Amino acid sequence: MLSSKFSSLENYYSSTSESTYSLLPCRFTPLDNYQNYLVSNDVGEHLVLNRESLHQYLNKQLTPDSAIYKELQSKHFIYDEDSKVALELLSLKYRTKASVFSSFTALHIFVVTLRCDYSCPYCQVSRQSSDKEAFDMKQETAMKALELVFKSPSPQIKIEFQGGESLLNFDLIQTIVFEAEKMNVAEKRDLQFVIATNLTPLNEQVLKFCLDHDIFISTSLDGSQDLHDANRPRKGESGYQLTLEGIQRVQKYLGKDRISALMTTTELSLKDVKAIIDEYMRLELDGIFLRPLSPYGFAVKTKQIEKYDAIRWLDFYKEGLDYIIDVNRRGCFFPEHYTALILKKMFSALPAGYVDLQSPTGAGISAVVYNYDGDVYASDEARMLAEMGDKSFRIGNVNQDSYEEIFASDVLLDVIEESVAESCPQCSECAFLPFCGTDPVYHYATQKDIVGHKAFSGFCTKNMSITKHIIDKLQNDSKARDVLMSWI
Repeated sequence: MLSSKFSSLENYYSSTSESTYSLLPCRFTPLDNYQNYLVSNDVGEHLVLNRESLHQYLNKQLTPDSAIYKELQSKHFIYDEDSKVALELLSLKYRTKASVFSSFTALHIFVVTLRCDYSCPYCQVSRQSSDKEAFDMKQETAMKALELVFKSPSPQIKIEFQGGESLLNFDLIQTIVFEAEKMNVAEKRDLQFVIATNLTPLNEQVLKFCLDHDIFISTSLDGSQDLHDANRPRKGESGYQLTLEGIQRVQKYLGKDRISALMTTTELSLKDVKAIIDEYMRLELDGIFLRPLSPYGFAVKTKQIEKYDAIRWLDFYKEGLDYIIDVNRRGCFFPEHYTALILKKMFSALPAGYVDLQSPTGAGISAVVYNYDGDVYASDEARMLAEMGDKSFRIGNVNQDSYEEIFASDVLLDVIEESVAESCPQCSECAFLPFCGTDPVYHYATQKDIVGHKAFSGFCTKNMSITKHIIDKLQNDSKARDVLMSWI
């Protein structure tokens, strides 16, 4: 029988018996053929070390007078007798990063109707035709949901109206806004409203109401006319023209800072990234979010999600980011919003506040969805999954359950517990962890497992590749670095 002996105890000690520093928690991941490594800690401090420097750092072979020693010390990777305050600073930064969780749910999404006047083949919410009023939220349901909104301890409350096409139930939107403002006289929260709309039902009444109540508008714009109309068909007329006219009316009536747009990447979009960006710039929008398809709703039923993979989308993203950086270098401030979110996680002590880039997941903690029928979901994606017939992430119903029953439900608590990236296989040792997050609904939808096998995760592939690309720009292109840092 074969047997082996452990090495002697001395082999497990540091090679320097008189080390002057101690290591603080860190993770490291190879970047390019194992020549350089990203080293990060729990608060997002990071640097790139070559293989030799990494070896010296981990084996406590650095000397206090070296530049690498001083950088590691300043970023809380090591501490010595003269810098024990680093532990306190590290804990303070960690608490600041996690402060979003103490505030609890700030974003409350009301799905006021599933009715829609478009027939987008990639629709993620399985919209209903515009004559099916059975899919409208009732006023009684809305008022019960509103009671839950103000039970959240968050000092900031944002109510977002979604559909379908939300303006097809504009009367209910008005009622909710009036009642929320009335309740807030006593609550004194920082209260904001957003209407997500395709802008087709936009009229003077809607514009005046938005002006009077300081309401923001969010819309969808996929690019130039041919692309937008192909992606978002509307029977009988060009949806692009209606969207264009709507954006310009909102900008003129409410102000250019009161409207934002969101694009979705289809197979048709992949060859057109520069034209898409040019369209956003021409309309003087505040930036662009290069967003891939999500595996929900009609995007699955019509097999749109199968028409490109993460690698093809990443090529699209990288080409777009290079073009956007060049635009900024020519003097036009125009960020790519997802990149800006990751940069904020890399360089800011403040939380990014984006549900998909949180650990544990922001589902339920940072955002919650009240569906038209009163069902409550931990995230918008959970609601989309439910429209496909799978209500695994339903956490309650406003007509039947109390605030405590909904937000302390086993479904939500299990999702939160399982989505702590620091304890997830492969995530726990990954240096990209502080810049990433978890998406339990995505992994359940694609792998039937809320943790998911990261080697087969499109979410993981996307975020790791984007972060690597950003780091490469920061390290090797000083002009690109100047642009990227201006977005934070």
